Amino acid sequence: MHVNPNYEKLPGSYLFAEIARRVKTFSAENPQAALIKLGIGDVTRPLAKAAVTAMQNAAAEMLDAATFRGYGPDFGYDFLVNAIREKDYAPRGVALDFDEVFVSDGAKTDTAALQELFADDVRIAVTDPVYPVYVDSNAIAGRLGDFVDGRWSRLTYLPCNAANGFVPQPPTEKVDVIYLCYPNNPTGTTLTREQLAPFVAYARENNAIIIYDAAYKAFITSDVPHSIYEVEGAREVAIECCSFSKTAGFTGIRCAYTIIPHAVRGIGGQGQAVELNSLWKRRMGTKFNGVSYPVQRAAEAVFTPEGQTECAETIAYYLRNAALIRDGLTAAGYTVFGGVDAPYVWLKTPEGIDSWAFFDRLLTRAHVVGTPGAGFGPSGEGYFRLTAFNTYEKTLEALERIRGV
Repeated sequence: MHVNPNYEKLPGSYLFAEIARRVKTFSAENPQAALIKLGIGDVTRPLAKAAVTAMQNAAAEMLDAATFRGYGPDFGYDFLVNAIREKDYAPRGVALDFDEVFVSDGAKTDTAALQELFADDVRIAVTDPVYPVYVDSNAIAGRLGDFVDGRWSRLTYLPCNAANGFVPQPPTEKVDVIYLCYPNNPTGTTLTREQLAPFVAYARENNAIIIYDAAYKAFITSDVPHSIYEVEGAREVAIECCSFSKTAGFTGIRCAYTIIPHAVRGIGGQGQAVELNSLWKRRMGTKFNGVSYPVQRAAEAVFTPEGQTECAETIAYYLRNAALIRDGLTAAGYTVFGGVDAPYVWLKTPEGIDSWAFFDRLLTRAHVVGTPGAGFGPSGEGYFRLTAFNTYEKTLEALERIRGV
């Protein structure tokens, strides 16, 4: 039995697995070191009370035969789908049909799986640096060619760096799928409607699809779009992935949603137009049995007035941490980006130090864990990511340690 040869092309281990390996080795050799982790984007604040109460009540329903529930709808319970439509999108002027919303167990899950809808030979474009899942999932599918000198031979990179203000330009060559993530992971930056519009125009002119990861939209404080569908024409060319993980602290209970308008179409084997919505329904029906009823009730509660207030307080807490990191590092002489509309701060490493060397320096000297920019793509080299997902006190201590190295 032969295995999928594309796994052998992947460079080393998954970024965050490599970080975990290095941290585990260091901790074993230095058991007295009190590490502060500002690396992986996992939340630390408790769930909103409204969500917990709703989940408890839903779990209690399972004790009664009259209210017990088994398998749920493949694409999400009506109550959650309608809450998403009415409380998330309608206020932004975006009208969605009921069956354009798909509830899942994570935006990572969906952004990795959407590539299954595309032909083997489609050309992929990603902003660079980029969340590794977009790249790795397409590499495993065999679309990206060979990994040579830190780059995939069949992947189109759209550089985002200080030189261009972290504003990528649409591809200059023909591509079929463009991955965008805003607020951006890892850079913490955003794009305006005017900066997103050229991507929508490119997709419309070139029969391309945009996969838009909006997992961090709850952190937006500036006048920038929360949804790609706020850009005229995007409904015909864009799929949007959203998550409760960072918005409401659901990293441990898992719930997300993806929007696929009926107007988003690809080309079938006979040259006919094919709705990606119908393909995703077929894929979900085959491979997914839905998110549990108690978790979907918890997600519904996020959209209640109480849930919105409680989640907003948590978001504000993380944004205060982000401002602390941003301002503290700037005062210490670092060049810093992000941290305003996102829980991530993106900084330039000191002159002459690459991102993995800076990772090791912070780990061994400051006992602080971050994420090396090189792990996010070629344009990430020379940069480093810190997250705001820790306590205020530990974030403050981490800054003091970093200033001391």
